This record gives sequence, structure tokens and C-alpha cells, in this order.
Amino acid sequence: MGKFVIRTVPSGVKFDLKATNGQVIATSEVYTTEAACRNGIESVRKNAAVAKLENQTEEGYETVTNPKFEMYQDKAGEYRFRLKARNGEIIATSEGYTTKAACLNGIESVTKNAPEAEVVEQD
Repeated sequence: MGKFVIRTVPSGVKFDLKATNGQVIATSEVYTTEAACRNGIESVRKNAAVAKLENQTEEGYETVTNPKFEMYQDKAGEYRFRLKARNGEIIATSEGYTTKAACLNGIESVTKNAPEAEVVEQD
């Protein structure tokens, strides 16, 4: 079972969604309050379960409606995804993956882990 880990950073509060093996599979923006961060977690839980995939790595890709996972390649050639809520706001982002398959596994892991993940605070 995955978990959301809330942690304080110099500029505010953010969360990481970690898989069962402890690897970070998605990260949030920095929030100004813990309450806002917890709202972000709830948004990821709700949206990840129903989000569609927009594969921007394919030429002429089909645009899909929010909520959605956008998979894309960054300037370094790595594959990444971002989860967008119904309102189009980015609510979670991934690390860089060297292969498209690994990125798709990351998306699948968020979809599987987010809805039931426990919330813990990092010391």
C-alpha cells in the first residue's frame, strides 16, 4: 500500500506519493499551509482514479478532457507525467523516466496507490 508523505520545506508544505517499495512516484507543488496540502492529497485521490491518459509523446496525439495524466518528454529526453484535476490545475508531477514504459508504470502506480494511500507526516 502506498502512502502520502507530508513534509515541510523552506517555502511551505508539500507531499510525495510513495509506492509500497518507498519510491516516490508523484510530488506536489509547494503549498502555503498543511490544510491546503491535505486538500491537494484529496484532489489526487479523487482525480487519479478517473483520469484519462493524454500521450503527448505521440505525433498528432488526441487531446482528452480533464482530469488527465499528461505524459510528455522533457528537454533532456526523459519521460514525465503530470496529473491535472478537473479544473485543469496540475496537482502532481513525476520524476524523469528513461523509458516510456517506465513512465506508464508510474502512472499506473499512482492510479493504484493514490485512492487508498495513508497520509503520514515526515518528522
